[in-house]
Amino acid sequence: MFAAKNFLLAGGSLPILTAVEYLVVAGGGGGGNDSNAGGGGGAGGYLTATGLSITIGTSYTVTVGGGGPAHTIGNNSVFSSITANGGGLGANTAAIGGNGGSGGGGSGATSPGNAGGTATSGQGFAGGNGLTDGSYTAGGGGGGASAVGSNATTGGSPSLGKGGAGGAGTISSISGSNVTYAGGGGGGSNGGSSGDGGAGGGGNGQGVVPGTVRSCASGTANTGGGGGGGSVGSNAGGSGIVIIRYSDIYADIASISGGLTYSKTTSGGYKVYSFTVGTGTVTF
Repeated sequence: MFAAKNFLLAGGSLPILTAVEYLVVAGGGGGGNDSNAGGGGGAGGYLTATGLSITIGTSYTVTVGGGGPAHTIGNNSVFSSITANGGGLGANTAAIGGNGGSGGGGSGATSPGNAGGTATSGQGFAGGNGLTDGSYTAGGGGGGASAVGSNATTGGSPSLGKGGAGGAGTISSISGSNVTYAGGGGGGSNGGSSGDGGAGGGGNGQGVVPGTVRSCASGTANTGGGGGGGSVGSNAGGSGIVIIRYSDIYADIASISGGLTYSKTTSGGYKVYSFTVGTGTVTF
């Protein structure tokens, strides 16, 4: 158990640890897959803070949200009372992007294109708009933790519609290394070039890179990245992650239920628990 002598509350109630830091990233949304011009999936919601108060001897829920399959919202991630919302789905034909932690990109199937989805305040940014002019269609990029997804545009290579790039994610050093999480998925294009996935695990959209056809890509596991828009390849969102960090002068977490997959490291004077799969409880 944690040393309690410095944390006893008045009246001898249970001790409190007040210096816990957390990162909670939800699963990314799946990219639109009903046409080559599907919108990119929105990144999973991104929440981090320091100074969280934990009661020693109490159990807290941890859930790592899975990425959404194609054209599906991502799953929420949870630590205690903190919930990061799953990323919004990338739009299929004639649809707007889904709302979520970050918004999914809109499709380009109907003129002048469909709007991107909205984001949860404090967790991410909106998706970009799709675009069409009757001869081509292109999807908007999914939003990321640090930036909106880009709107689809004219031009590109070849000179047709270009899918919007996914919004950039956010760098965190909670694990002891700088890692970028929660990038949006790139939008697809029907014959034109596709949008790149946003930094932080966003998948590329489907389109034409000079001389080749690029398939859409899934978001990267344990980043909460959104899936790329398109219909050739895999475009699921990436799973989320929950990371808990506190000073290494304190004891290890007392128990972790079997439903959770995790790793423990010690870095820079901190104990770091990274939960990568599952749902369960942790008891301090």
